[in-house]
Amino acid sequence: MPAPQEAATSTPLGVAVVGAGYWGPNLVRNFDAAPDWDLRVVCDLDADRAREVAGHRAADVSTSLSETLARDDVDAVAVATPAATHHAIALEALRAGKHVLVEKPLADSVPAGREMVETAERLGLVLMADHTYCYTPAVRKIRELVEEGALGQILYVDSVRINLGLVQPDVDVFWDLAPHDLSVLDHVLPGGLRPLGVAAQGADPLGAGSACVGYLTLPLAGGAVAHVHVNWLSPTKIRRMVIGGSSRTLVWDDLNPQQRISIYDRGVDLVQQSVDSADRRSASISYRLGDTWSPALPEQEALAAMVAELAGSIRERRRARTDGRSGLRVLSVLDAAATSLRARGALVTLEPVEQPLEIVR
Repeated sequence: MPAPQEAATSTPLGVAVVGAGYWGPNLVRNFDAAPDWDLRVVCDLDADRAREVAGHRAADVSTSLSETLARDDVDAVAVATPAATHHAIALEALRAGKHVLVEKPLADSVPAGREMVETAERLGLVLMADHTYCYTPAVRKIRELVEEGALGQILYVDSVRINLGLVQPDVDVFWDLAPHDLSVLDHVLPGGLRPLGVAAQGADPLGAGSACVGYLTLPLAGGAVAHVHVNWLSPTKIRRMVIGGSSRTLVWDDLNPQQRISIYDRGVDLVQQSVDSADRRSASISYRLGDTWSPALPEQEALAAMVAELAGSIRERRRARTDGRSGLRVLSVLDAAATSLRARGALVTLEPVEQPLEIVR
C-alpha cells in the first residue's frame, strides 16, 4: 500500500483550459493525454468552438469563467486567450485559489505582469509562463551545456526567427515572435535574461501600422551581447540561434531534425602582450579549428514536458522552471523595446526583476 504522500501525488490534478482558439487545442490535447492531469473544462466565449476543441473527451464545456473557477475539481487554469486579457483572467483565477499557466507573453504591460506575479507569490500559488521552447530537448540540452561550462564564457548570442506571415493586427513582430527567443535566452543564460539595456530598430515597409521587421540588441554583463532578428516578410523560414563562447560555439537549428544542435570547437583566442613600461598592450590573435559534434537528443513533445512541469511545481510547492518572474523578465524586454522604438533605437535601461518568494502554501 503506498504511503499517504505517494497516494496523494498519484491522484491527477484537475485543469481547465480557458481559450479554444489557436493555442488552446494544443493545451487541451496535452493535458488530456498527461497522467498528471484530468481535463475538467474547456472554457470559451464561443460554445461551439469550445465543443469542437473538447471533441470526444470527457471534459465539460463552459462559456462562463466565473462558473469554471467556482468548481472544486479544478486545481489549475491554463490561459490561452489574447495577451490583453491575460491579466484579468489570471488575477481572477489566482484569487479563486487556482494555479495558473499563461500563454506567452505573460501580459500586455509590465505593471500588469508584475501584479500577476506578486499576487501569485502572496497567495502561495504557482504562476507559470508557457515558454514552450524551454521544454524542447534541444533547449534543455543547451542549458545543460552552458551550465557545465562546455562553451566557456558566453561572448555573444545571435538569434534569427524569420518567416512569411502571419502579420498580426494587434501586436508588432517583436511581441509576436521575439518572446520565443527571449524566453530561451532567459532559460539558458547564467542568471537568466538580465541585459544592461535594450535597443530596438523596426520597420513597417507594408504600412501595416506596426513593425513587420525588427532587430533587438541586448548588451549583457561582462561585455557580451545578444542580437535577435525577427521578420514576418521573409520568403524563407529560419529558426537559428548561435551562442558563441570562449571555448566553443553552439549552433541550434530548430528546422533541422537530424542535427538540431552542433558544437564547434572553433574560435578566436586573444592574447594580450605588454609592449612597454606604460603597460600599453597589443593583441596577438590565434584561431582554433577543432572538431564539430552533435549531441543525440530524445524525441519528446515540449508541451508534454511543460504540463508535467506544471504538475511537479504544484505538488512539490516550488517555483516552475519558467515561472512568472521568467515571464516578467521577457515582458520587461518587450516593453523596453517598444520604448526604444519610439526613441528611434535609443538604448533603454531595464528595471531589475526581483528574486521571487518561495511558494509556501
